[in-house]
Amino acid sequence: MNHLTFSNQSPIDFIALGRLCIDLNANEINRPMEETVTFTKYVGGSPANIAIGMSRLGKKTGFIGRVADDQMGKFILNYLTKNQIDTSNILIDQSGTKTGLAFTEIKSPDDCSILMYRDNVADLKLEPRDIKEDYIKSAKALLISGTALAKSPSREAVFLAVEYARKHGVCVFFDIDYRPYSWNSIEETAIFYHLIAQKCDVIIGTREEFDLMERFEHNPNREDKITAKKWFSYHAKIVVIKHGKDGSIAYTSNGEKISGKTFPANVIKTFGAGDSYAAGFIYGLMEGWDISESMEFGAASASIVISSHSCSEAMPTVNQIKEYIQKCQNGEIVTT
Repeated sequence: MNHLTFSNQSPIDFIALGRLCIDLNANEINRPMEETVTFTKYVGGSPANIAIGMSRLGKKTGFIGRVADDQMGKFILNYLTKNQIDTSNILIDQSGTKTGLAFTEIKSPDDCSILMYRDNVADLKLEPRDIKEDYIKSAKALLISGTALAKSPSREAVFLAVEYARKHGVCVFFDIDYRPYSWNSIEETAIFYHLIAQKCDVIIGTREEFDLMERFEHNPNREDKITAKKWFSYHAKIVVIKHGKDGSIAYTSNGEKISGKTFPANVIKTFGAGDSYAAGFIYGLMEGWDISESMEFGAASASIVISSHSCSEAMPTVNQIKEYIQKCQNGEIVTT
């Protein structure tokens, strides 16, 4: 039992909203970016990665967003279409915006960083008029990402999408996805994260991201239980707090606490773990699995992706995750 309900009448399983960008992952790993010469291009952005993950797992998936009227925008649309994601609600922005770029630096498996170019990007030009009520209504679940709240008019578009979801009984997932370079201040971030989290059914984030949302709260010891309890007074049914290598903890509105396990991985880079975890976890919940099994599936998915060079391209299928779990149980995969 996972405390969530999804409409059997909805033709679309899952819709994501928000950031569509390009990841340029360093080919020369174990060296700083200033010494890196070549990069490989992938579709990126947390909600895009999660949508690709959900589609790979067999869910009928759509996306709401904007891309720039440039070659990178075309690359994104072509890739999403190739991955069987409905792009009918992705608009091509005509205002002269650019596609956001993320250059990754892989000095070591534990020392990775991202250099972002986010000025005048198309995804933050999403407008309330771009949000179609009938499209939201047609879905079982909606995922929103915190980055889309960083600027207007994208911020207002997110709130409208969530209002439509609440009106029609669509389950809302909130991936906090804090990117400091997108915001004017920590206080601004905390305010808008707090306002949107009140309207969501499932909230997923790191301990540090929840600390940010609690900036105006009293939780000096950063206790997960206190953090989760706050959101149950609103719409939340499940709160997942991630602790990196130490796994994750899920709390439910009826008082349950579930600790998630981790899996060994031959780590190449750390980014992408949260997106692949979210896809696997949400997939399990939508399949009606209990929370523990869903968390396990998400953790295995994350281990697969951090063992790969890409994020979006490495998103695994159901069989790949099940096979990975089985190999770990058999001792065939160990950390090197």
